[in-house]
Amino acid sequence: MSTTTLTSAEHNGHAWGLRARDWSETEAQMRSSYELAIKRAGLRAGQTVLDAGCGSGAFLRAAADHGALVSGIDASEALLAIARERVPDAHLTLGDLQHLPYADDTFDAVTGFCSFFFADDMVEALREAGRVAKPGAPVVIQVWGPHERNDLEAVKAMMRPYFPPRPADAPPEPDYSLPGRLEELAMRSGLTPERSFDTSWAYEYEDDETLGRAMLAPGGIATLVGPEREPDVKRAIVEELAPYRTSEGGYRLQNEYHYLIARA
Repeated sequence: MSTTTLTSAEHNGHAWGLRARDWSETEAQMRSSYELAIKRAGLRAGQTVLDAGCGSGAFLRAAADHGALVSGIDASEALLAIARERVPDAHLTLGDLQHLPYADDTFDAVTGFCSFFFADDMVEALREAGRVAKPGAPVVIQVWGPHERNDLEAVKAMMRPYFPPRPADAPPEPDYSLPGRLEELAMRSGLTPERSFDTSWAYEYEDDETLGRAMLAPGGIATLVGPEREPDVKRAIVEELAPYRTSEGGYRLQNEYHYLIARA
């Protein structure tokens, strides 16, 4: 009997597509971070931009609004379907970040917002981003900031018991926000680090139900929890995030992100 091992792209494409609509509502709240990346990378109207791991197309929408000619690749067909609605003129492709279906030196910029680290080999994914970028073009890499500066860490801690345990001999999960970490990975992939920066913004949810749906949307979490336990987990999330409840009954979760702009 033979067994088939899913690649990270196949696994994540399925998992993130299970509640694509709920996730797309959260992704749309990242507009300020996209605007900052566009400004820092110097993206201009008429330039070609590839978003690697484009999800539901929120960054593509922002870049297109600035006049860029946008393309996106993602492993989730469900998220790409939403991206097609959000950015009808975008060139969208179902695929793997480690095997980009584009010719060398194609794009004026390549971006990856909390996406490159989902690849089986992040260095290989960054190498591919550099390959399809024109010489000297910016490659924008976004990762989570320090754990202590992210309100969502409370939810991550709650969800960890539902994930398969890490092998005993597995190395610790990398912290990409550590000084020099992204620069090291970029150089190993053949990119030239230029500058790093941090920014933060808040996700906002109008009520308990919206919060619960949003927190179970990423990465197939709701499936791992299971339909029988979902109501209890939603209630637990609401209780855990009570410190972030606003006077209007909604929720505001502040999170920091770390960026590196490298050059191909």
